[in-house]
Amino acid sequence: MKAILFDMEGVLIEPVDSRWISFNETLEKFGKRRISKREYMGEYYSLNDRANLGKFGLGDDAVKYLRERYMSNTKKIKVVPGARKTLKSLSKKLKLGLITNTPAKFVYKILEFFDLKKYFDVIITRYDVKKVKPDPEMVIKACKSLGLDESDVVVVGDAKNDVLAGKSAGCTVVGLNVESDFKIKRLSELIKFVEQSF
Repeated sequence: MKAILFDMEGVLIEPVDSRWISFNETLEKFGKRRISKREYMGEYYSLNDRANLGKFGLGDDAVKYLRERYMSNTKKIKVVPGARKTLKSLSKKLKLGLITNTPAKFVYKILEFFDLKKYFDVIITRYDVKKVKPDPEMVIKACKSLGLDESDVVVVGDAKNDVLAGKSAGCTVVGLNVESDFKIKRLSELIKFVEQSF
């Protein structure tokens, strides 16, 4: 193992409140009904902004406004417990990368706001590739940037898309509460996983 590639949302940060609040602010702005957090998580959280707003008959103006609200609601995002400690520890032993379907502007705002950018040797967002996860392009591009073979790289994610992308690229995948080559319940367990792998 020479590097670890992390997904961002659900692995390093918890953006649910920020996204739900921003979505409702957008619906309200364009005269639509507000939705409950349960409804948002069940029907909208896993889809992209354009598809979500399209369900309400909203288009580009609403998408632009929603993304502006995301940027304004950064303070409502939370860092996953143990994430900072895990990144700090692992960055001393391995190369670290970030592979996320989230738009670049939002990614860098979050990383800088929480002072996490310093831990990553490569950052690949949806705007750096033609196809996002579950396609392996993002993983392969990160590995090439690090100068490493995919077989020497571990992907960490919390969703099937992360698992599919990592395995399709030829990486070992550690699933955070999702079935994969290895499964962990807390991000901090990665420290022990790495120690046992050397």
